[in-house]
Amino acid sequence: MRHIEVGELTLRCAVEGTGPLVIMVHGFPESWYSWRHQLGPVAEAGFTACAIDVRGYGGSDKPEPVEAYAMERIVGDLVGLKQALQPDAPAILVGHDWGAPIVWNTALTNPQHFRAVAGLSVPFAGVPSRPFTDVFREHFTSQGRFFYQEYFQQPGVAEAEAEKDPRDWVQRMMYSISGDVPPGDYWSKPLGATFLEGLPDPQPVPWLTEADMDFYEGEFKASGFRGPLNRYRNHEADHAWLQGWNGQRIEQPALFIGGTRDPATFLFGAVTDPVGMMKLFAPQVEGHVLDGVGHWTQQERPGDVNALLIDWLGRI
Repeated sequence: MRHIEVGELTLRCAVEGTGPLVIMVHGFPESWYSWRHQLGPVAEAGFTACAIDVRGYGGSDKPEPVEAYAMERIVGDLVGLKQALQPDAPAILVGHDWGAPIVWNTALTNPQHFRAVAGLSVPFAGVPSRPFTDVFREHFTSQGRFFYQEYFQQPGVAEAEAEKDPRDWVQRMMYSISGDVPPGDYWSKPLGATFLEGLPDPQPVPWLTEADMDFYEGEFKASGFRGPLNRYRNHEADHAWLQGWNGQRIEQPALFIGGTRDPATFLFGAVTDPVGMMKLFAPQVEGHVLDGVGHWTQQERPGDVNALLIDWLGRI
């Protein structure tokens, strides 16, 4: 574990191996630890594997203001990290969940620093034409329907629910959108519902042990949820910043891995062919959608993800 100055702040990073730099960026509500099954294999394949705690999480710095979690600032963290660890050559990015939009947009806006990019769960749909808040308010909020990102908008509300019992909150969220949960429309509930309302009781799953939950619980008891949730409160700022790259594409080699049971893979029903859609915005993308896999791609199916990732790394 290393603490690395990246410019505005310090990130905690798990670093293993030597060779070309591969930076791994987790999502919500996670940790560097979400890459525990990838660090060793990527290092053994001849790379420096570096899994970070995104700002606001774990052992990384946790600025207070909402605007400190804008995409522009987090992209700057990755550029600073790359410069600190491998200043003389471009690096490779890998991200999951929020980490996927973070790495897609980092590769888009800083092609001189990053020679390839892989995203898990969330495909790249180009520079947005409007803030995502506009999208979910049109399709959910204005219809009186619950949408988790609307619930996350008001500072303090989701924090209070999550911090009451971080272990239960994280475990219920993970199970509810995993490939192991029984089919059900758990997220169909009225505006005004809480996040956990209607979610099934989590059952034991082979990819999330009690020891894993001990780790996540300890991290969030120490860090709280304000920084992680602030990422969702920057859609308008992110949209405005990205207009500087409107019409541009990710030209580097790209890899996408999703799951047939992951709603994010299909952008919550907006697309039926995420890989085909991505080719419009990242023409060199190679895509795979794993059967039966839910949202926690690299934790649910580490063997398949590692095989695809390491094969791709060896070819770029």
